[in-house]
Formats: sequence, structure tokens, C-alpha cells
Amino acid sequence: MDNRSVKSLRRIDLARATGCNLETIRYYETVGIMPDPPRSAKGHRSYDDSHVRRLKFVMRSRDLGFTLEEIRGLLGLVDDRTQTCAEVQTVAEDHLKDVQAKIVDLMRIERVLSETVAKCTGDAAPECAVIDALLEG
Repeated sequence: MDNRSVKSLRRIDLARATGCNLETIRYYETVGIMPDPPRSAKGHRSYDDSHVRRLKFVMRSRDLGFTLEEIRGLLGLVDDRTQTCAEVQTVAEDHLKDVQAKIVDLMRIERVLSETVAKCTGDAAPECAVIDALLEG
């Protein structure tokens, strides 16, 4: 292996390289999404490019709304080197269905809120259509 491609990073360096919060990195290590890094002779954590790639994978997955359990499943396939496109597609399709259902719910919420806000007078009167709608629901 070319030693120039492997660089030792501290946790703060990993955070800077990925834009991930330090506490989030600690959390991902605690829950097993990120592996415990090896330690230097002085006991400091020593991250490398593989940690950067993995954390970016996790962050992108979170950006797309995958749950930690879904990410754990995807990483398990990657870590075991057993993933097939069909397995990954199944996870992604299931997640897509969840996203589509959330979109339908959000559109319903938007419609109800829009109708309710349109009924609101916005004046200084104590009566309020929004409060009334919340009390009815």
C-alpha cells in the first residue's frame, strides 16, 4: 500500500474533512455506525481515509432520510462485501416508499394549514381560527 494515501487524522480532522459535528462522530462510534479507530502509541484515536469515506456515506445517507438501522444494514452489506445491487435496491425502494408516504402526509398537512390560516383574521381579537382548528382536532 502507498503510505502517502494513508494519513492519520484526529477526530477534529475527521470532523473538518466531512463537515460532521464532533458529538455526532462520537455518537456514531457509540452506536456502532462508525468503527472504533485504532489508537496511536500515545493512545490518541487515529482515523484515516476509510473513516472519511464511511462517515461521508453515513452523512449522505442521513441527508437522504435513511434511518440509522437502514444505514447499519447497508453498511453491513458493504462491510461483509456481500452486497448485491438487488439487496441495496430493496432497501432503497422500501425507503422511497416511506418518503413518498411522508410527502403525501406533508401535502395533507399543508392543505389543512393553508385553509386554516386563510380563515384567520390576524387582528387583535381573542378569537383565532388556528386555535379553534387545533382545539377541534
